[in-house]
Amino acid sequence: MIRKDFWIEVLKKIQPEVKKANFVTWFSGTTVLNLEDGMLKVGVPNSFSKNWVSGKYSDLILEKAKEIDESVEKVEFEICARLMDKNDGGGVDIKKSFVFEDEKKVRRNRQTNEVVVRKGNSVKVVSQMLNSKYRLNNFIVGKDNRLPHAAAMAVSNMPGGIYNPLYIYGSTGLGKTHLTQAIGNEIVKAYPDLVVKYLTAERFVTDVVEAIGKRHMQKFKDQYRNIDVFMIDDVQFFAKKDSSQQELFHTFNFLYDQNKQIVITSDRPPSELDGLDDRLKSRFGMGMVVELLMPDYETRVAILKQKCREFEALIDPEVLNFIATNIEGSVRGLEGVLRAAIAESQLGNRVPTIRSVAEIIKRFNKAQDIIGFDIEKKQKDSARTIDDVVSFVADYFGINASELKGSNRKKEVMKARQISMYLIKNELGHSYEKIGTGFGGRNHTTVMHSCNKVNALLQKDEKILKELNAIKRDMGL
Repeated sequence: MIRKDFWIEVLKKIQPEVKKANFVTWFSGTTVLNLEDGMLKVGVPNSFSKNWVSGKYSDLILEKAKEIDESVEKVEFEICARLMDKNDGGGVDIKKSFVFEDEKKVRRNRQTNEVVVRKGNSVKVVSQMLNSKYRLNNFIVGKDNRLPHAAAMAVSNMPGGIYNPLYIYGSTGLGKTHLTQAIGNEIVKAYPDLVVKYLTAERFVTDVVEAIGKRHMQKFKDQYRNIDVFMIDDVQFFAKKDSSQQELFHTFNFLYDQNKQIVITSDRPPSELDGLDDRLKSRFGMGMVVELLMPDYETRVAILKQKCREFEALIDPEVLNFIATNIEGSVRGLEGVLRAAIAESQLGNRVPTIRSVAEIIKRFNKAQDIIGFDIEKKQKDSARTIDDVVSFVADYFGINASELKGSNRKKEVMKARQISMYLIKNELGHSYEKIGTGFGGRNHTTVMHSCNKVNALLQKDEKILKELNAIKRDMGL
C-alpha cells in the first residue's frame, strides 16, 4: 500500500469521529511523508495546522493507524510547504476523496421564510433563522444562569410539559437568543417529527402587516398554528401594535390549548411590559419565568475560553482575564472585543496583547476606564534604549528584566533574550558590541548568533513572527 493510500484509509477511520467542518479544515492537504521503524510521519501544510492537529488529533491518528498497521508506534508531524499548493497533488483532497452521507438537501420556501429539510423520506420545516451553532452544551453555565439553563434543558427534553410557556428575560447581550435557539436545536435533534418555529417579534409583526395588506389572514393563521414549538424573541417589540398583539394572543391560546411548547424572550419581566395588553402579560407569566443575569468574572472567563475554542484561536490567558475584568455588561460585549482582537491578530500577523486589547476596548467605548492598564501613559511610551526594549520584552513574556540580562539559560528566558537582542539590533540599530555590553558584557559573536537565530526562526515559525509583531506594537515601533 502506497503512503497516500494508507493515509486515506486512516482518514476513513477518523472521519466518523470528527465533525465535518473540523475534518475538512484540518485534514485537507495532509499526507504521510514516511512510515518506517514504527514511526508514522504526517505532513501538514503550515505551522498552525501542525500545532492544531498534533494537539487535538495525535492520539486518534495513532489509534486508527495501528488498526491498519500494528507496527505503528508513534506519530510525528512535519511542515511540508509544497502541501500548500493544491495543484501539487501530494496532499489528500478531502472534498474529492470523501462523501459525507449525512448531508441534507435544503430547499428554501421564500413565501413562508422557512427552510424545508429533506433527509431520506422525512420532511421537516424549521425556521430559517434557527442557527445550528447555538447549543445547550456550548452555553456556559455560571451561578447566575443555572435556573434558565435548567429550564431550557427541561423544555428540550419534554416540550409542552410543565414549563409552558417558558419566559426568559434579561438585558441585551446576556444570551437569551442563544438559549432560545439552543432549545429549538435540541428539540429538532431529539424529536425529528416536530415542527419548530423561531422568529423575532419584529418578523411576526411584519408577517401580520403583509397578511392584512394582501388579505391572506387565513394563510397566516394556518402558518402559525401548524407548528409544534413556537419561539418568539423580544416580545417588548409588540408595544402599542394592537393588531399584532391580537394575532399573537389568538396564536398563543390555540397552541397552548394544543399542548404545543411556547418559548418567549424579552428584556423585562411580563408585568413590566408597557404598551402590551394585560391578557398577553397574564399569559406570558402563567408558566415558568426565569431571568438571565450579568455573568460574574469566573463565568466571563469561561465564556471567553469557550469562544476561543469555537473560533479556533489561541489567546494568552492573561489577555482573556484582562477582557473579563473590563467587559462586565454583556456576553455580546465580550465576544465583540474577542472577535476584534482575533481579527487584528490575523490581519496584522501578531498575537493579541493586553495593550492591543486595551486599545480595542477604548475604541468601543472612549469613556470606559481601563482596569489593569494605563493606556494613556503607555501611549506616550516607546522603546528608545536597550533597557526599554528589555523591559517591554520581559513584560510580554512575564519574565524579570534582570533575568534577560543575566546568565539564566532556561529555554523561555533564552528565547526572550534572543528576541530582545534582535529587536535592539534591527529596530534601534545598535552594534553587536554595544548590545553585548548592555547584556552583561557578552561578546559580539554571541549577540550575532542570537540575531541570526531569530531571523531564521522568522522564516519558518509563524508564532515567533506574531509575537515579534505584538512586542513591536507594544513598544511603539
